[in-house]
Amino acid sequence: MSEQPKQLVAPTGTHDVLPDSSRAWERLVGTFSEMAHQWGFGLVLTPMFEDVAVFNRGIGEESDVARKEMYVFEDRGGRTLALRPEGTASVVRAFVQHQPTTPWKAWYVTPAFRYERPQAGRYRQHHQLGVEVLGTEDPFVDVEVIALAWRFFETIGLSQIRLMVNSMGHAECREAFVVSLRSHLSSQESNLCDEHAKSWSGNPLRVIDCKKRECRTVVDAGPSIADALCEECATHFKHVTDGLTAIGVPWERNVKLVRGFDYYTRTTFEFVSDALDGAQNAVGGGGRYDQLAEDLGGKPTAGVGFGSGIERLLLALQAEDSLRFEKLRDASIDVFVVDTTGGQEALQICDLLRRNGFAADRAFDGRSMKSQLKAADRSGARIALLVGPQELEAGTITIRDLRATDEGNRQKLVPRSELVNVVREAIETSMN
Repeated sequence: MSEQPKQLVAPTGTHDVLPDSSRAWERLVGTFSEMAHQWGFGLVLTPMFEDVAVFNRGIGEESDVARKEMYVFEDRGGRTLALRPEGTASVVRAFVQHQPTTPWKAWYVTPAFRYERPQAGRYRQHHQLGVEVLGTEDPFVDVEVIALAWRFFETIGLSQIRLMVNSMGHAECREAFVVSLRSHLSSQESNLCDEHAKSWSGNPLRVIDCKKRECRTVVDAGPSIADALCEECATHFKHVTDGLTAIGVPWERNVKLVRGFDYYTRTTFEFVSDALDGAQNAVGGGGRYDQLAEDLGGKPTAGVGFGSGIERLLLALQAEDSLRFEKLRDASIDVFVVDTTGGQEALQICDLLRRNGFAADRAFDGRSMKSQLKAADRSGARIALLVGPQELEAGTITIRDLRATDEGNRQKLVPRSELVNVVREAIETSMN
């Protein structure tokens, strides 16, 4: 007897999204798609893998993502490629390659890949949605990008969200700040966490992003980027914050917010959920990246955008309001057809209902009436349609309200010719 093959499972750090959960994903992405359209954005789809230089130039070869987390491989043609670790660099590469009319407003939804320790709402393959605007330095574009994210969170039901904003200035501002920060860290090297005590000199800004207590204490005692901003960058930042205030989007200044990638300039922002654990509470963020297009071989082009992890958003929604989360993931159908006459009637009725906009399902394999009714209950359908030999001969259908509490009014016999209108009325009544 041959040995049975070992059962295979999903790789570590990945997960399957099954139908009992995927409805929430559908609605989340559908809501974002509709809102992005209202804001004037068009969908862009880019490859899941790129020349590794796209990400090395974009997020920085010395960044933790590039050095430790990217999935890098050589294809059969000898080209060095990388799976996408984040959304922005690929979109900007597409902009540089195709040179669309500016301002170019694009939105995306995509898997992203990082070899890191799996954590709450973040997997080695996770999923992001976001937007990018290229071709304008106007600070009110920053406001619109932030506002889209904020309104999206409001729309899906998140209320325990805080927006933190900062400005990193342009290249000259940041360089002046890095000089003073480097001097401060040099004198405090022995007080940094083990990782940054050895690596801080490569990119001092990474220390600001560190969440460990030792580094936070050192950073808090050091220089602030706010004091290094030139007049132009300070004015740009004021326009952003005044714009947010003008449309009622609450914000907090966080001068330690630098984000994790090298491409950010001027505006940076992050959304955190107070419903999640403090160490893993970010549900989205982004900023301005006015040098990225040039770094990828294009003409100097200003850009700004944000990204948000779908898994983390759903986790925050579940932590904040489980009832609203369950409603979001509700995959129940409108009608379940129970047919004990052979199955063709169920086939025709489901087709009729679906063509008229209803979600309909049925049982298969010639199951008994009892078995089909159990399947109807499990489906979550609002109503069931029962067709037996008597109904078939008389041209009628029994309609049963599966959610009614009054047994006396739970079901009735209706003419087959009036089925669509009766079903529509029954569902509307059931929803009220």
